[in-house]
Amino acid sequence: MNWLDEIKWDKQGLVPVIAQEVGSNHVLMFAWMNREALQKTVELKRAVYYSRSRGRLWFKGEESGHVQTVHEIRMDCDNDVLLLQVTQTGHDPGIACHTGRHSCFYNVLENGNWRAVDPVLKDPESIYK
Repeated sequence: MNWLDEIKWDKQGLVPVIAQEVGSNHVLMFAWMNREALQKTVELKRAVYYSRSRGRLWFKGEESGHVQTVHEIRMDCDNDVLLLQVTQTGHDPGIACHTGRHSCFYNVLENGNWRAVDPVLKDPESIYK
C-alpha cells in the first residue's frame, strides 16, 4: 500500500495539518493539505499546503518569505491529522502567522473575551506587498 493511501482524507481530499516548531514545540499554525501538497512537502522538505480560499497549492512563504523547513512528519492514531515538525525561517524570531506574529494561536480566552497576548513582530503591510 502507498503511504499516501494510509491517510484518511476528507470528502474534499484534504487532511488537517498542524505545524509545530522544532525545539520550542510551539504550535505555529493549522492548515490543510491535499495529496499533491503532501507529496511536494516530502519532496522539497518545505511546507506546502492547500489553500481552500485560493483553490490551489500554497507554498508557505511564497509571498512573505517566511518559509517552513520540514524536519519530520507525523500522523495521529486515527490517520486523519498530520503534525509537521518545522523550522520557521525568514525572520528572527520566526513569523508563521499572516498577522505578523510568531504563531497563529495568539488569542487567549479570558473571562468570556478573546485577548491577543502575543506581539506583532512585523507589520503585515510590510510583509505582503
